[in-house]
Amino acid sequence: MLSEKRLSQHLRTFERLLQEYSGTEPLARFLTAYYKRNKQMGSADRRMATRLMYHYFRIGHAARSLSSIERLAIAELLCSHESAVIELLKPDWIPYLNATLPQKRLFLETHTAFQQVDVFPFTPRLSADIDQEAFIDSLFTQPDLFIRLRAPYAPDVLTALNRAGMMYNVIDEHILALPNGSALDRVPGIAGKYEVQDFSSQRTGRYFRAASGERWWDACAGAGGKSLLLMDTTPGVELLVSDVRGSILRNLDERFDTAGIHSPYRKKIVDLTQDTHKVLGDSQFDGVILDVPCSGSGTWARTPEMISFFDKARIDTFAALQRQITGNAIPYLKHGKPLIYITCSVFAAENEQNVTHLMEEFGLKLEEQTLLTGYHQQADTLFIARLIKP
Repeated sequence: MLSEKRLSQHLRTFERLLQEYSGTEPLARFLTAYYKRNKQMGSADRRMATRLMYHYFRIGHAARSLSSIERLAIAELLCSHESAVIELLKPDWIPYLNATLPQKRLFLETHTAFQQVDVFPFTPRLSADIDQEAFIDSLFTQPDLFIRLRAPYAPDVLTALNRAGMMYNVIDEHILALPNGSALDRVPGIAGKYEVQDFSSQRTGRYFRAASGERWWDACAGAGGKSLLLMDTTPGVELLVSDVRGSILRNLDERFDTAGIHSPYRKKIVDLTQDTHKVLGDSQFDGVILDVPCSGSGTWARTPEMISFFDKARIDTFAALQRQITGNAIPYLKHGKPLIYITCSVFAAENEQNVTHLMEEFGLKLEEQTLLTGYHQQADTLFIARLIKP
């Protein structure tokens, strides 16, 4: 248990961080830069500061009439089973530290200004199939670290993890869940034998159904997780990888090399908000993966600061951008072939409503769509639709 003096120091650091943080950059990046500027902070100080900041932002817009320290105490109770903040500042709350989340909610809603409904003020915009209570509850917990074991190497990785004493849960023969922050880079002999990829993101591979020899286009490649998944599951596919950012494509080269993937693939810088004919010409593809830019709301348990700083007007801005990008990609898809539309959003405007638009505007036929909910698995929530061009 921390002394009152030590806790006071941590709380002063927390309030200083909160005052400096503007929400214009990811919280993780802000904290990294802050710690570099304040090298006198020890590892224990950094861990505590990070914990308090992340817990604080997990309660979103709730109890905003209270002071930052009062809100932090509420967050600590909801997000943890042991807390120096509670022990020293709210000792009468101690019996509730090991209570269930519903019991904690009831206690806080009865005795404080906290109301669960205030945490996430965007519920009217959620996709219809979202379990609102389960989704909001999931925001109070940091998601797990998920890895995908590459088929030939699964036994090697499991043996190495066991030898290193790493904790993990087996989801299936190729998916493991580890505590967030697990130092996999310190486990010898497993580089290139696994990929860090969220559980829900790994599930998108079931919707590709590509065949060897087909030409596919990962049109918004980002970090390249879907490209790697596609090439691992269908080694003979001919792949074009594109993104608007050249740096992303350079990083993808390194990631492919580390993974030992030597199948030929092409890469191009493509801006799908502009005329792409000069870059793509008359190219035609047997499948197009569009993991479009989005609000990222399905991943906000990893970046809880977004709950507080997100402007709801951006939902419609993202939805319009997604329609533009998708409309510019469709001409390059062969008739009878699939468009795989993916977001990491929980908002209907970015998900089902955009699918309806694609069907009405371009005549695409919906084969299936689903929310890959992760809130029961401590994972992200994604939306995916497989549409066929007639």
